[in-house]
Amino acid sequence: MADIPRRAAQRTAKLASLPLGMAGRVAAGWGKRLSGQSADEINADVSARTAEQLFAVLGQLKGGAMKFGQALSVFEAAVPDEMAGPYREALTKLQSAAPPMAPSSVHRVLAEQLGRSWRDRFAEFDDSPIAAASIGQVHRAVWHDGRTVAVKIQYPGADEALRSDLRQLTRFSRLFESLAPGTEVRPLLAELQDRMVEELDYRTEADNQRGFAAAFDGDEQLFVPKVVASSPKVMVTEWVTGTSLASIIADGSKDERDETGRLLSEFHFSSPSRSGLLHADPHPGNFLMLEDGRLAVIDFGAVARLPDGLPTTMGRMLRLALEDRADELLQLLRADRFVHADSELRAEDVQAYLGPFVDPCRSETFHFTRRWMQRQAERVGDLRSPDFRTGRALNLPPDYLLIHRVTLGATGILCQLDATVAAKSIIERWQPGFAED
Repeated sequence: MADIPRRAAQRTAKLASLPLGMAGRVAAGWGKRLSGQSADEINADVSARTAEQLFAVLGQLKGGAMKFGQALSVFEAAVPDEMAGPYREALTKLQSAAPPMAPSSVHRVLAEQLGRSWRDRFAEFDDSPIAAASIGQVHRAVWHDGRTVAVKIQYPGADEALRSDLRQLTRFSRLFESLAPGTEVRPLLAELQDRMVEELDYRTEADNQRGFAAAFDGDEQLFVPKVVASSPKVMVTEWVTGTSLASIIADGSKDERDETGRLLSEFHFSSPSRSGLLHADPHPGNFLMLEDGRLAVIDFGAVARLPDGLPTTMGRMLRLALEDRADELLQLLRADRFVHADSELRAEDVQAYLGPFVDPCRSETFHFTRRWMQRQAERVGDLRSPDFRTGRALNLPPDYLLIHRVTLGATGILCQLDATVAAKSIIERWQPGFAED
């Protein structure tokens, strides 16, 4: 496989083929309707073909296109049931698969980043990658001291491809929003652009991972592999082997899925208090269940820096919504810029909008299901719904945007796991402001 396609015209043409292909399939569907084929059969066929083309193009291009596909994949649980099958399969593939670089390209990057004698650093190095992601791929190797390590290598041209893709994908945001109703794609793309520079320098990711590894060193439930070496485009970390979340989602027992969901929730809510950082790339490919029962976390290119932990305002909002204290909730939202000063929102409308989102805290345990997430997406995405109008009137301050998306992403994984989790106790323990009156 050659390096990432870098020419802007070439990449733009591939991305532009997506809406054109979808339009062609819809037109073909009308022809089938005229010939007597049922609407359900036609919609299923269009969905399957669109999913196949969409994620084949994103995976082939890598760069920003694949990164966006991975970010979108965590919202798979919100896709309506009649469309879920083909999209679920295509989205899951994007979480850990992409065409590999040629060995010659791998060797060239290693020589540039680790020096011409890079082979002396390794006792063994496997040219075949064991995993691929949006801007790099991972190889298994043995470090010179005998440790088994993972070597993450950035694709040549990833920086240029990332910038080009995110610009082009913004043009097609309405198409992608149709895959996950209620999901606003433009803010997601804007956020990916904001994080782009950090993720392209693996030294920053290495520093992030060192922070998490120190915070969770010796933890009995959660594991973060240590960093062995790093450079701008190559990072070497301890090797970790486990069962992927995609496998647990597909084939795990109820107890396995519940325990995975519990550990994921524990990591999401505890890490800001313990490390001052929030892992901001929550898709199933970044988590592994180890044989000893711990949840391993990898890929720290995207983080939110929260030196004071999760914002207290979030906990207070949850508590007020949970207790139906609508007037106080609206007052808090206005004070913290979640509502425009000139807005005429009513307290009862805000309570009705936010109330269902706190369902996981209404009892000691909560069953996260795809149907529950679909209902939330449907009610906030329905143009005829009062919740749609309320949602449009609310404002998410910039400093909450990443936290909000990460929380939605983690919730999406819990729904894919179909997990029953004692979410309330975890939130009470780690979310500032929730247990306070």
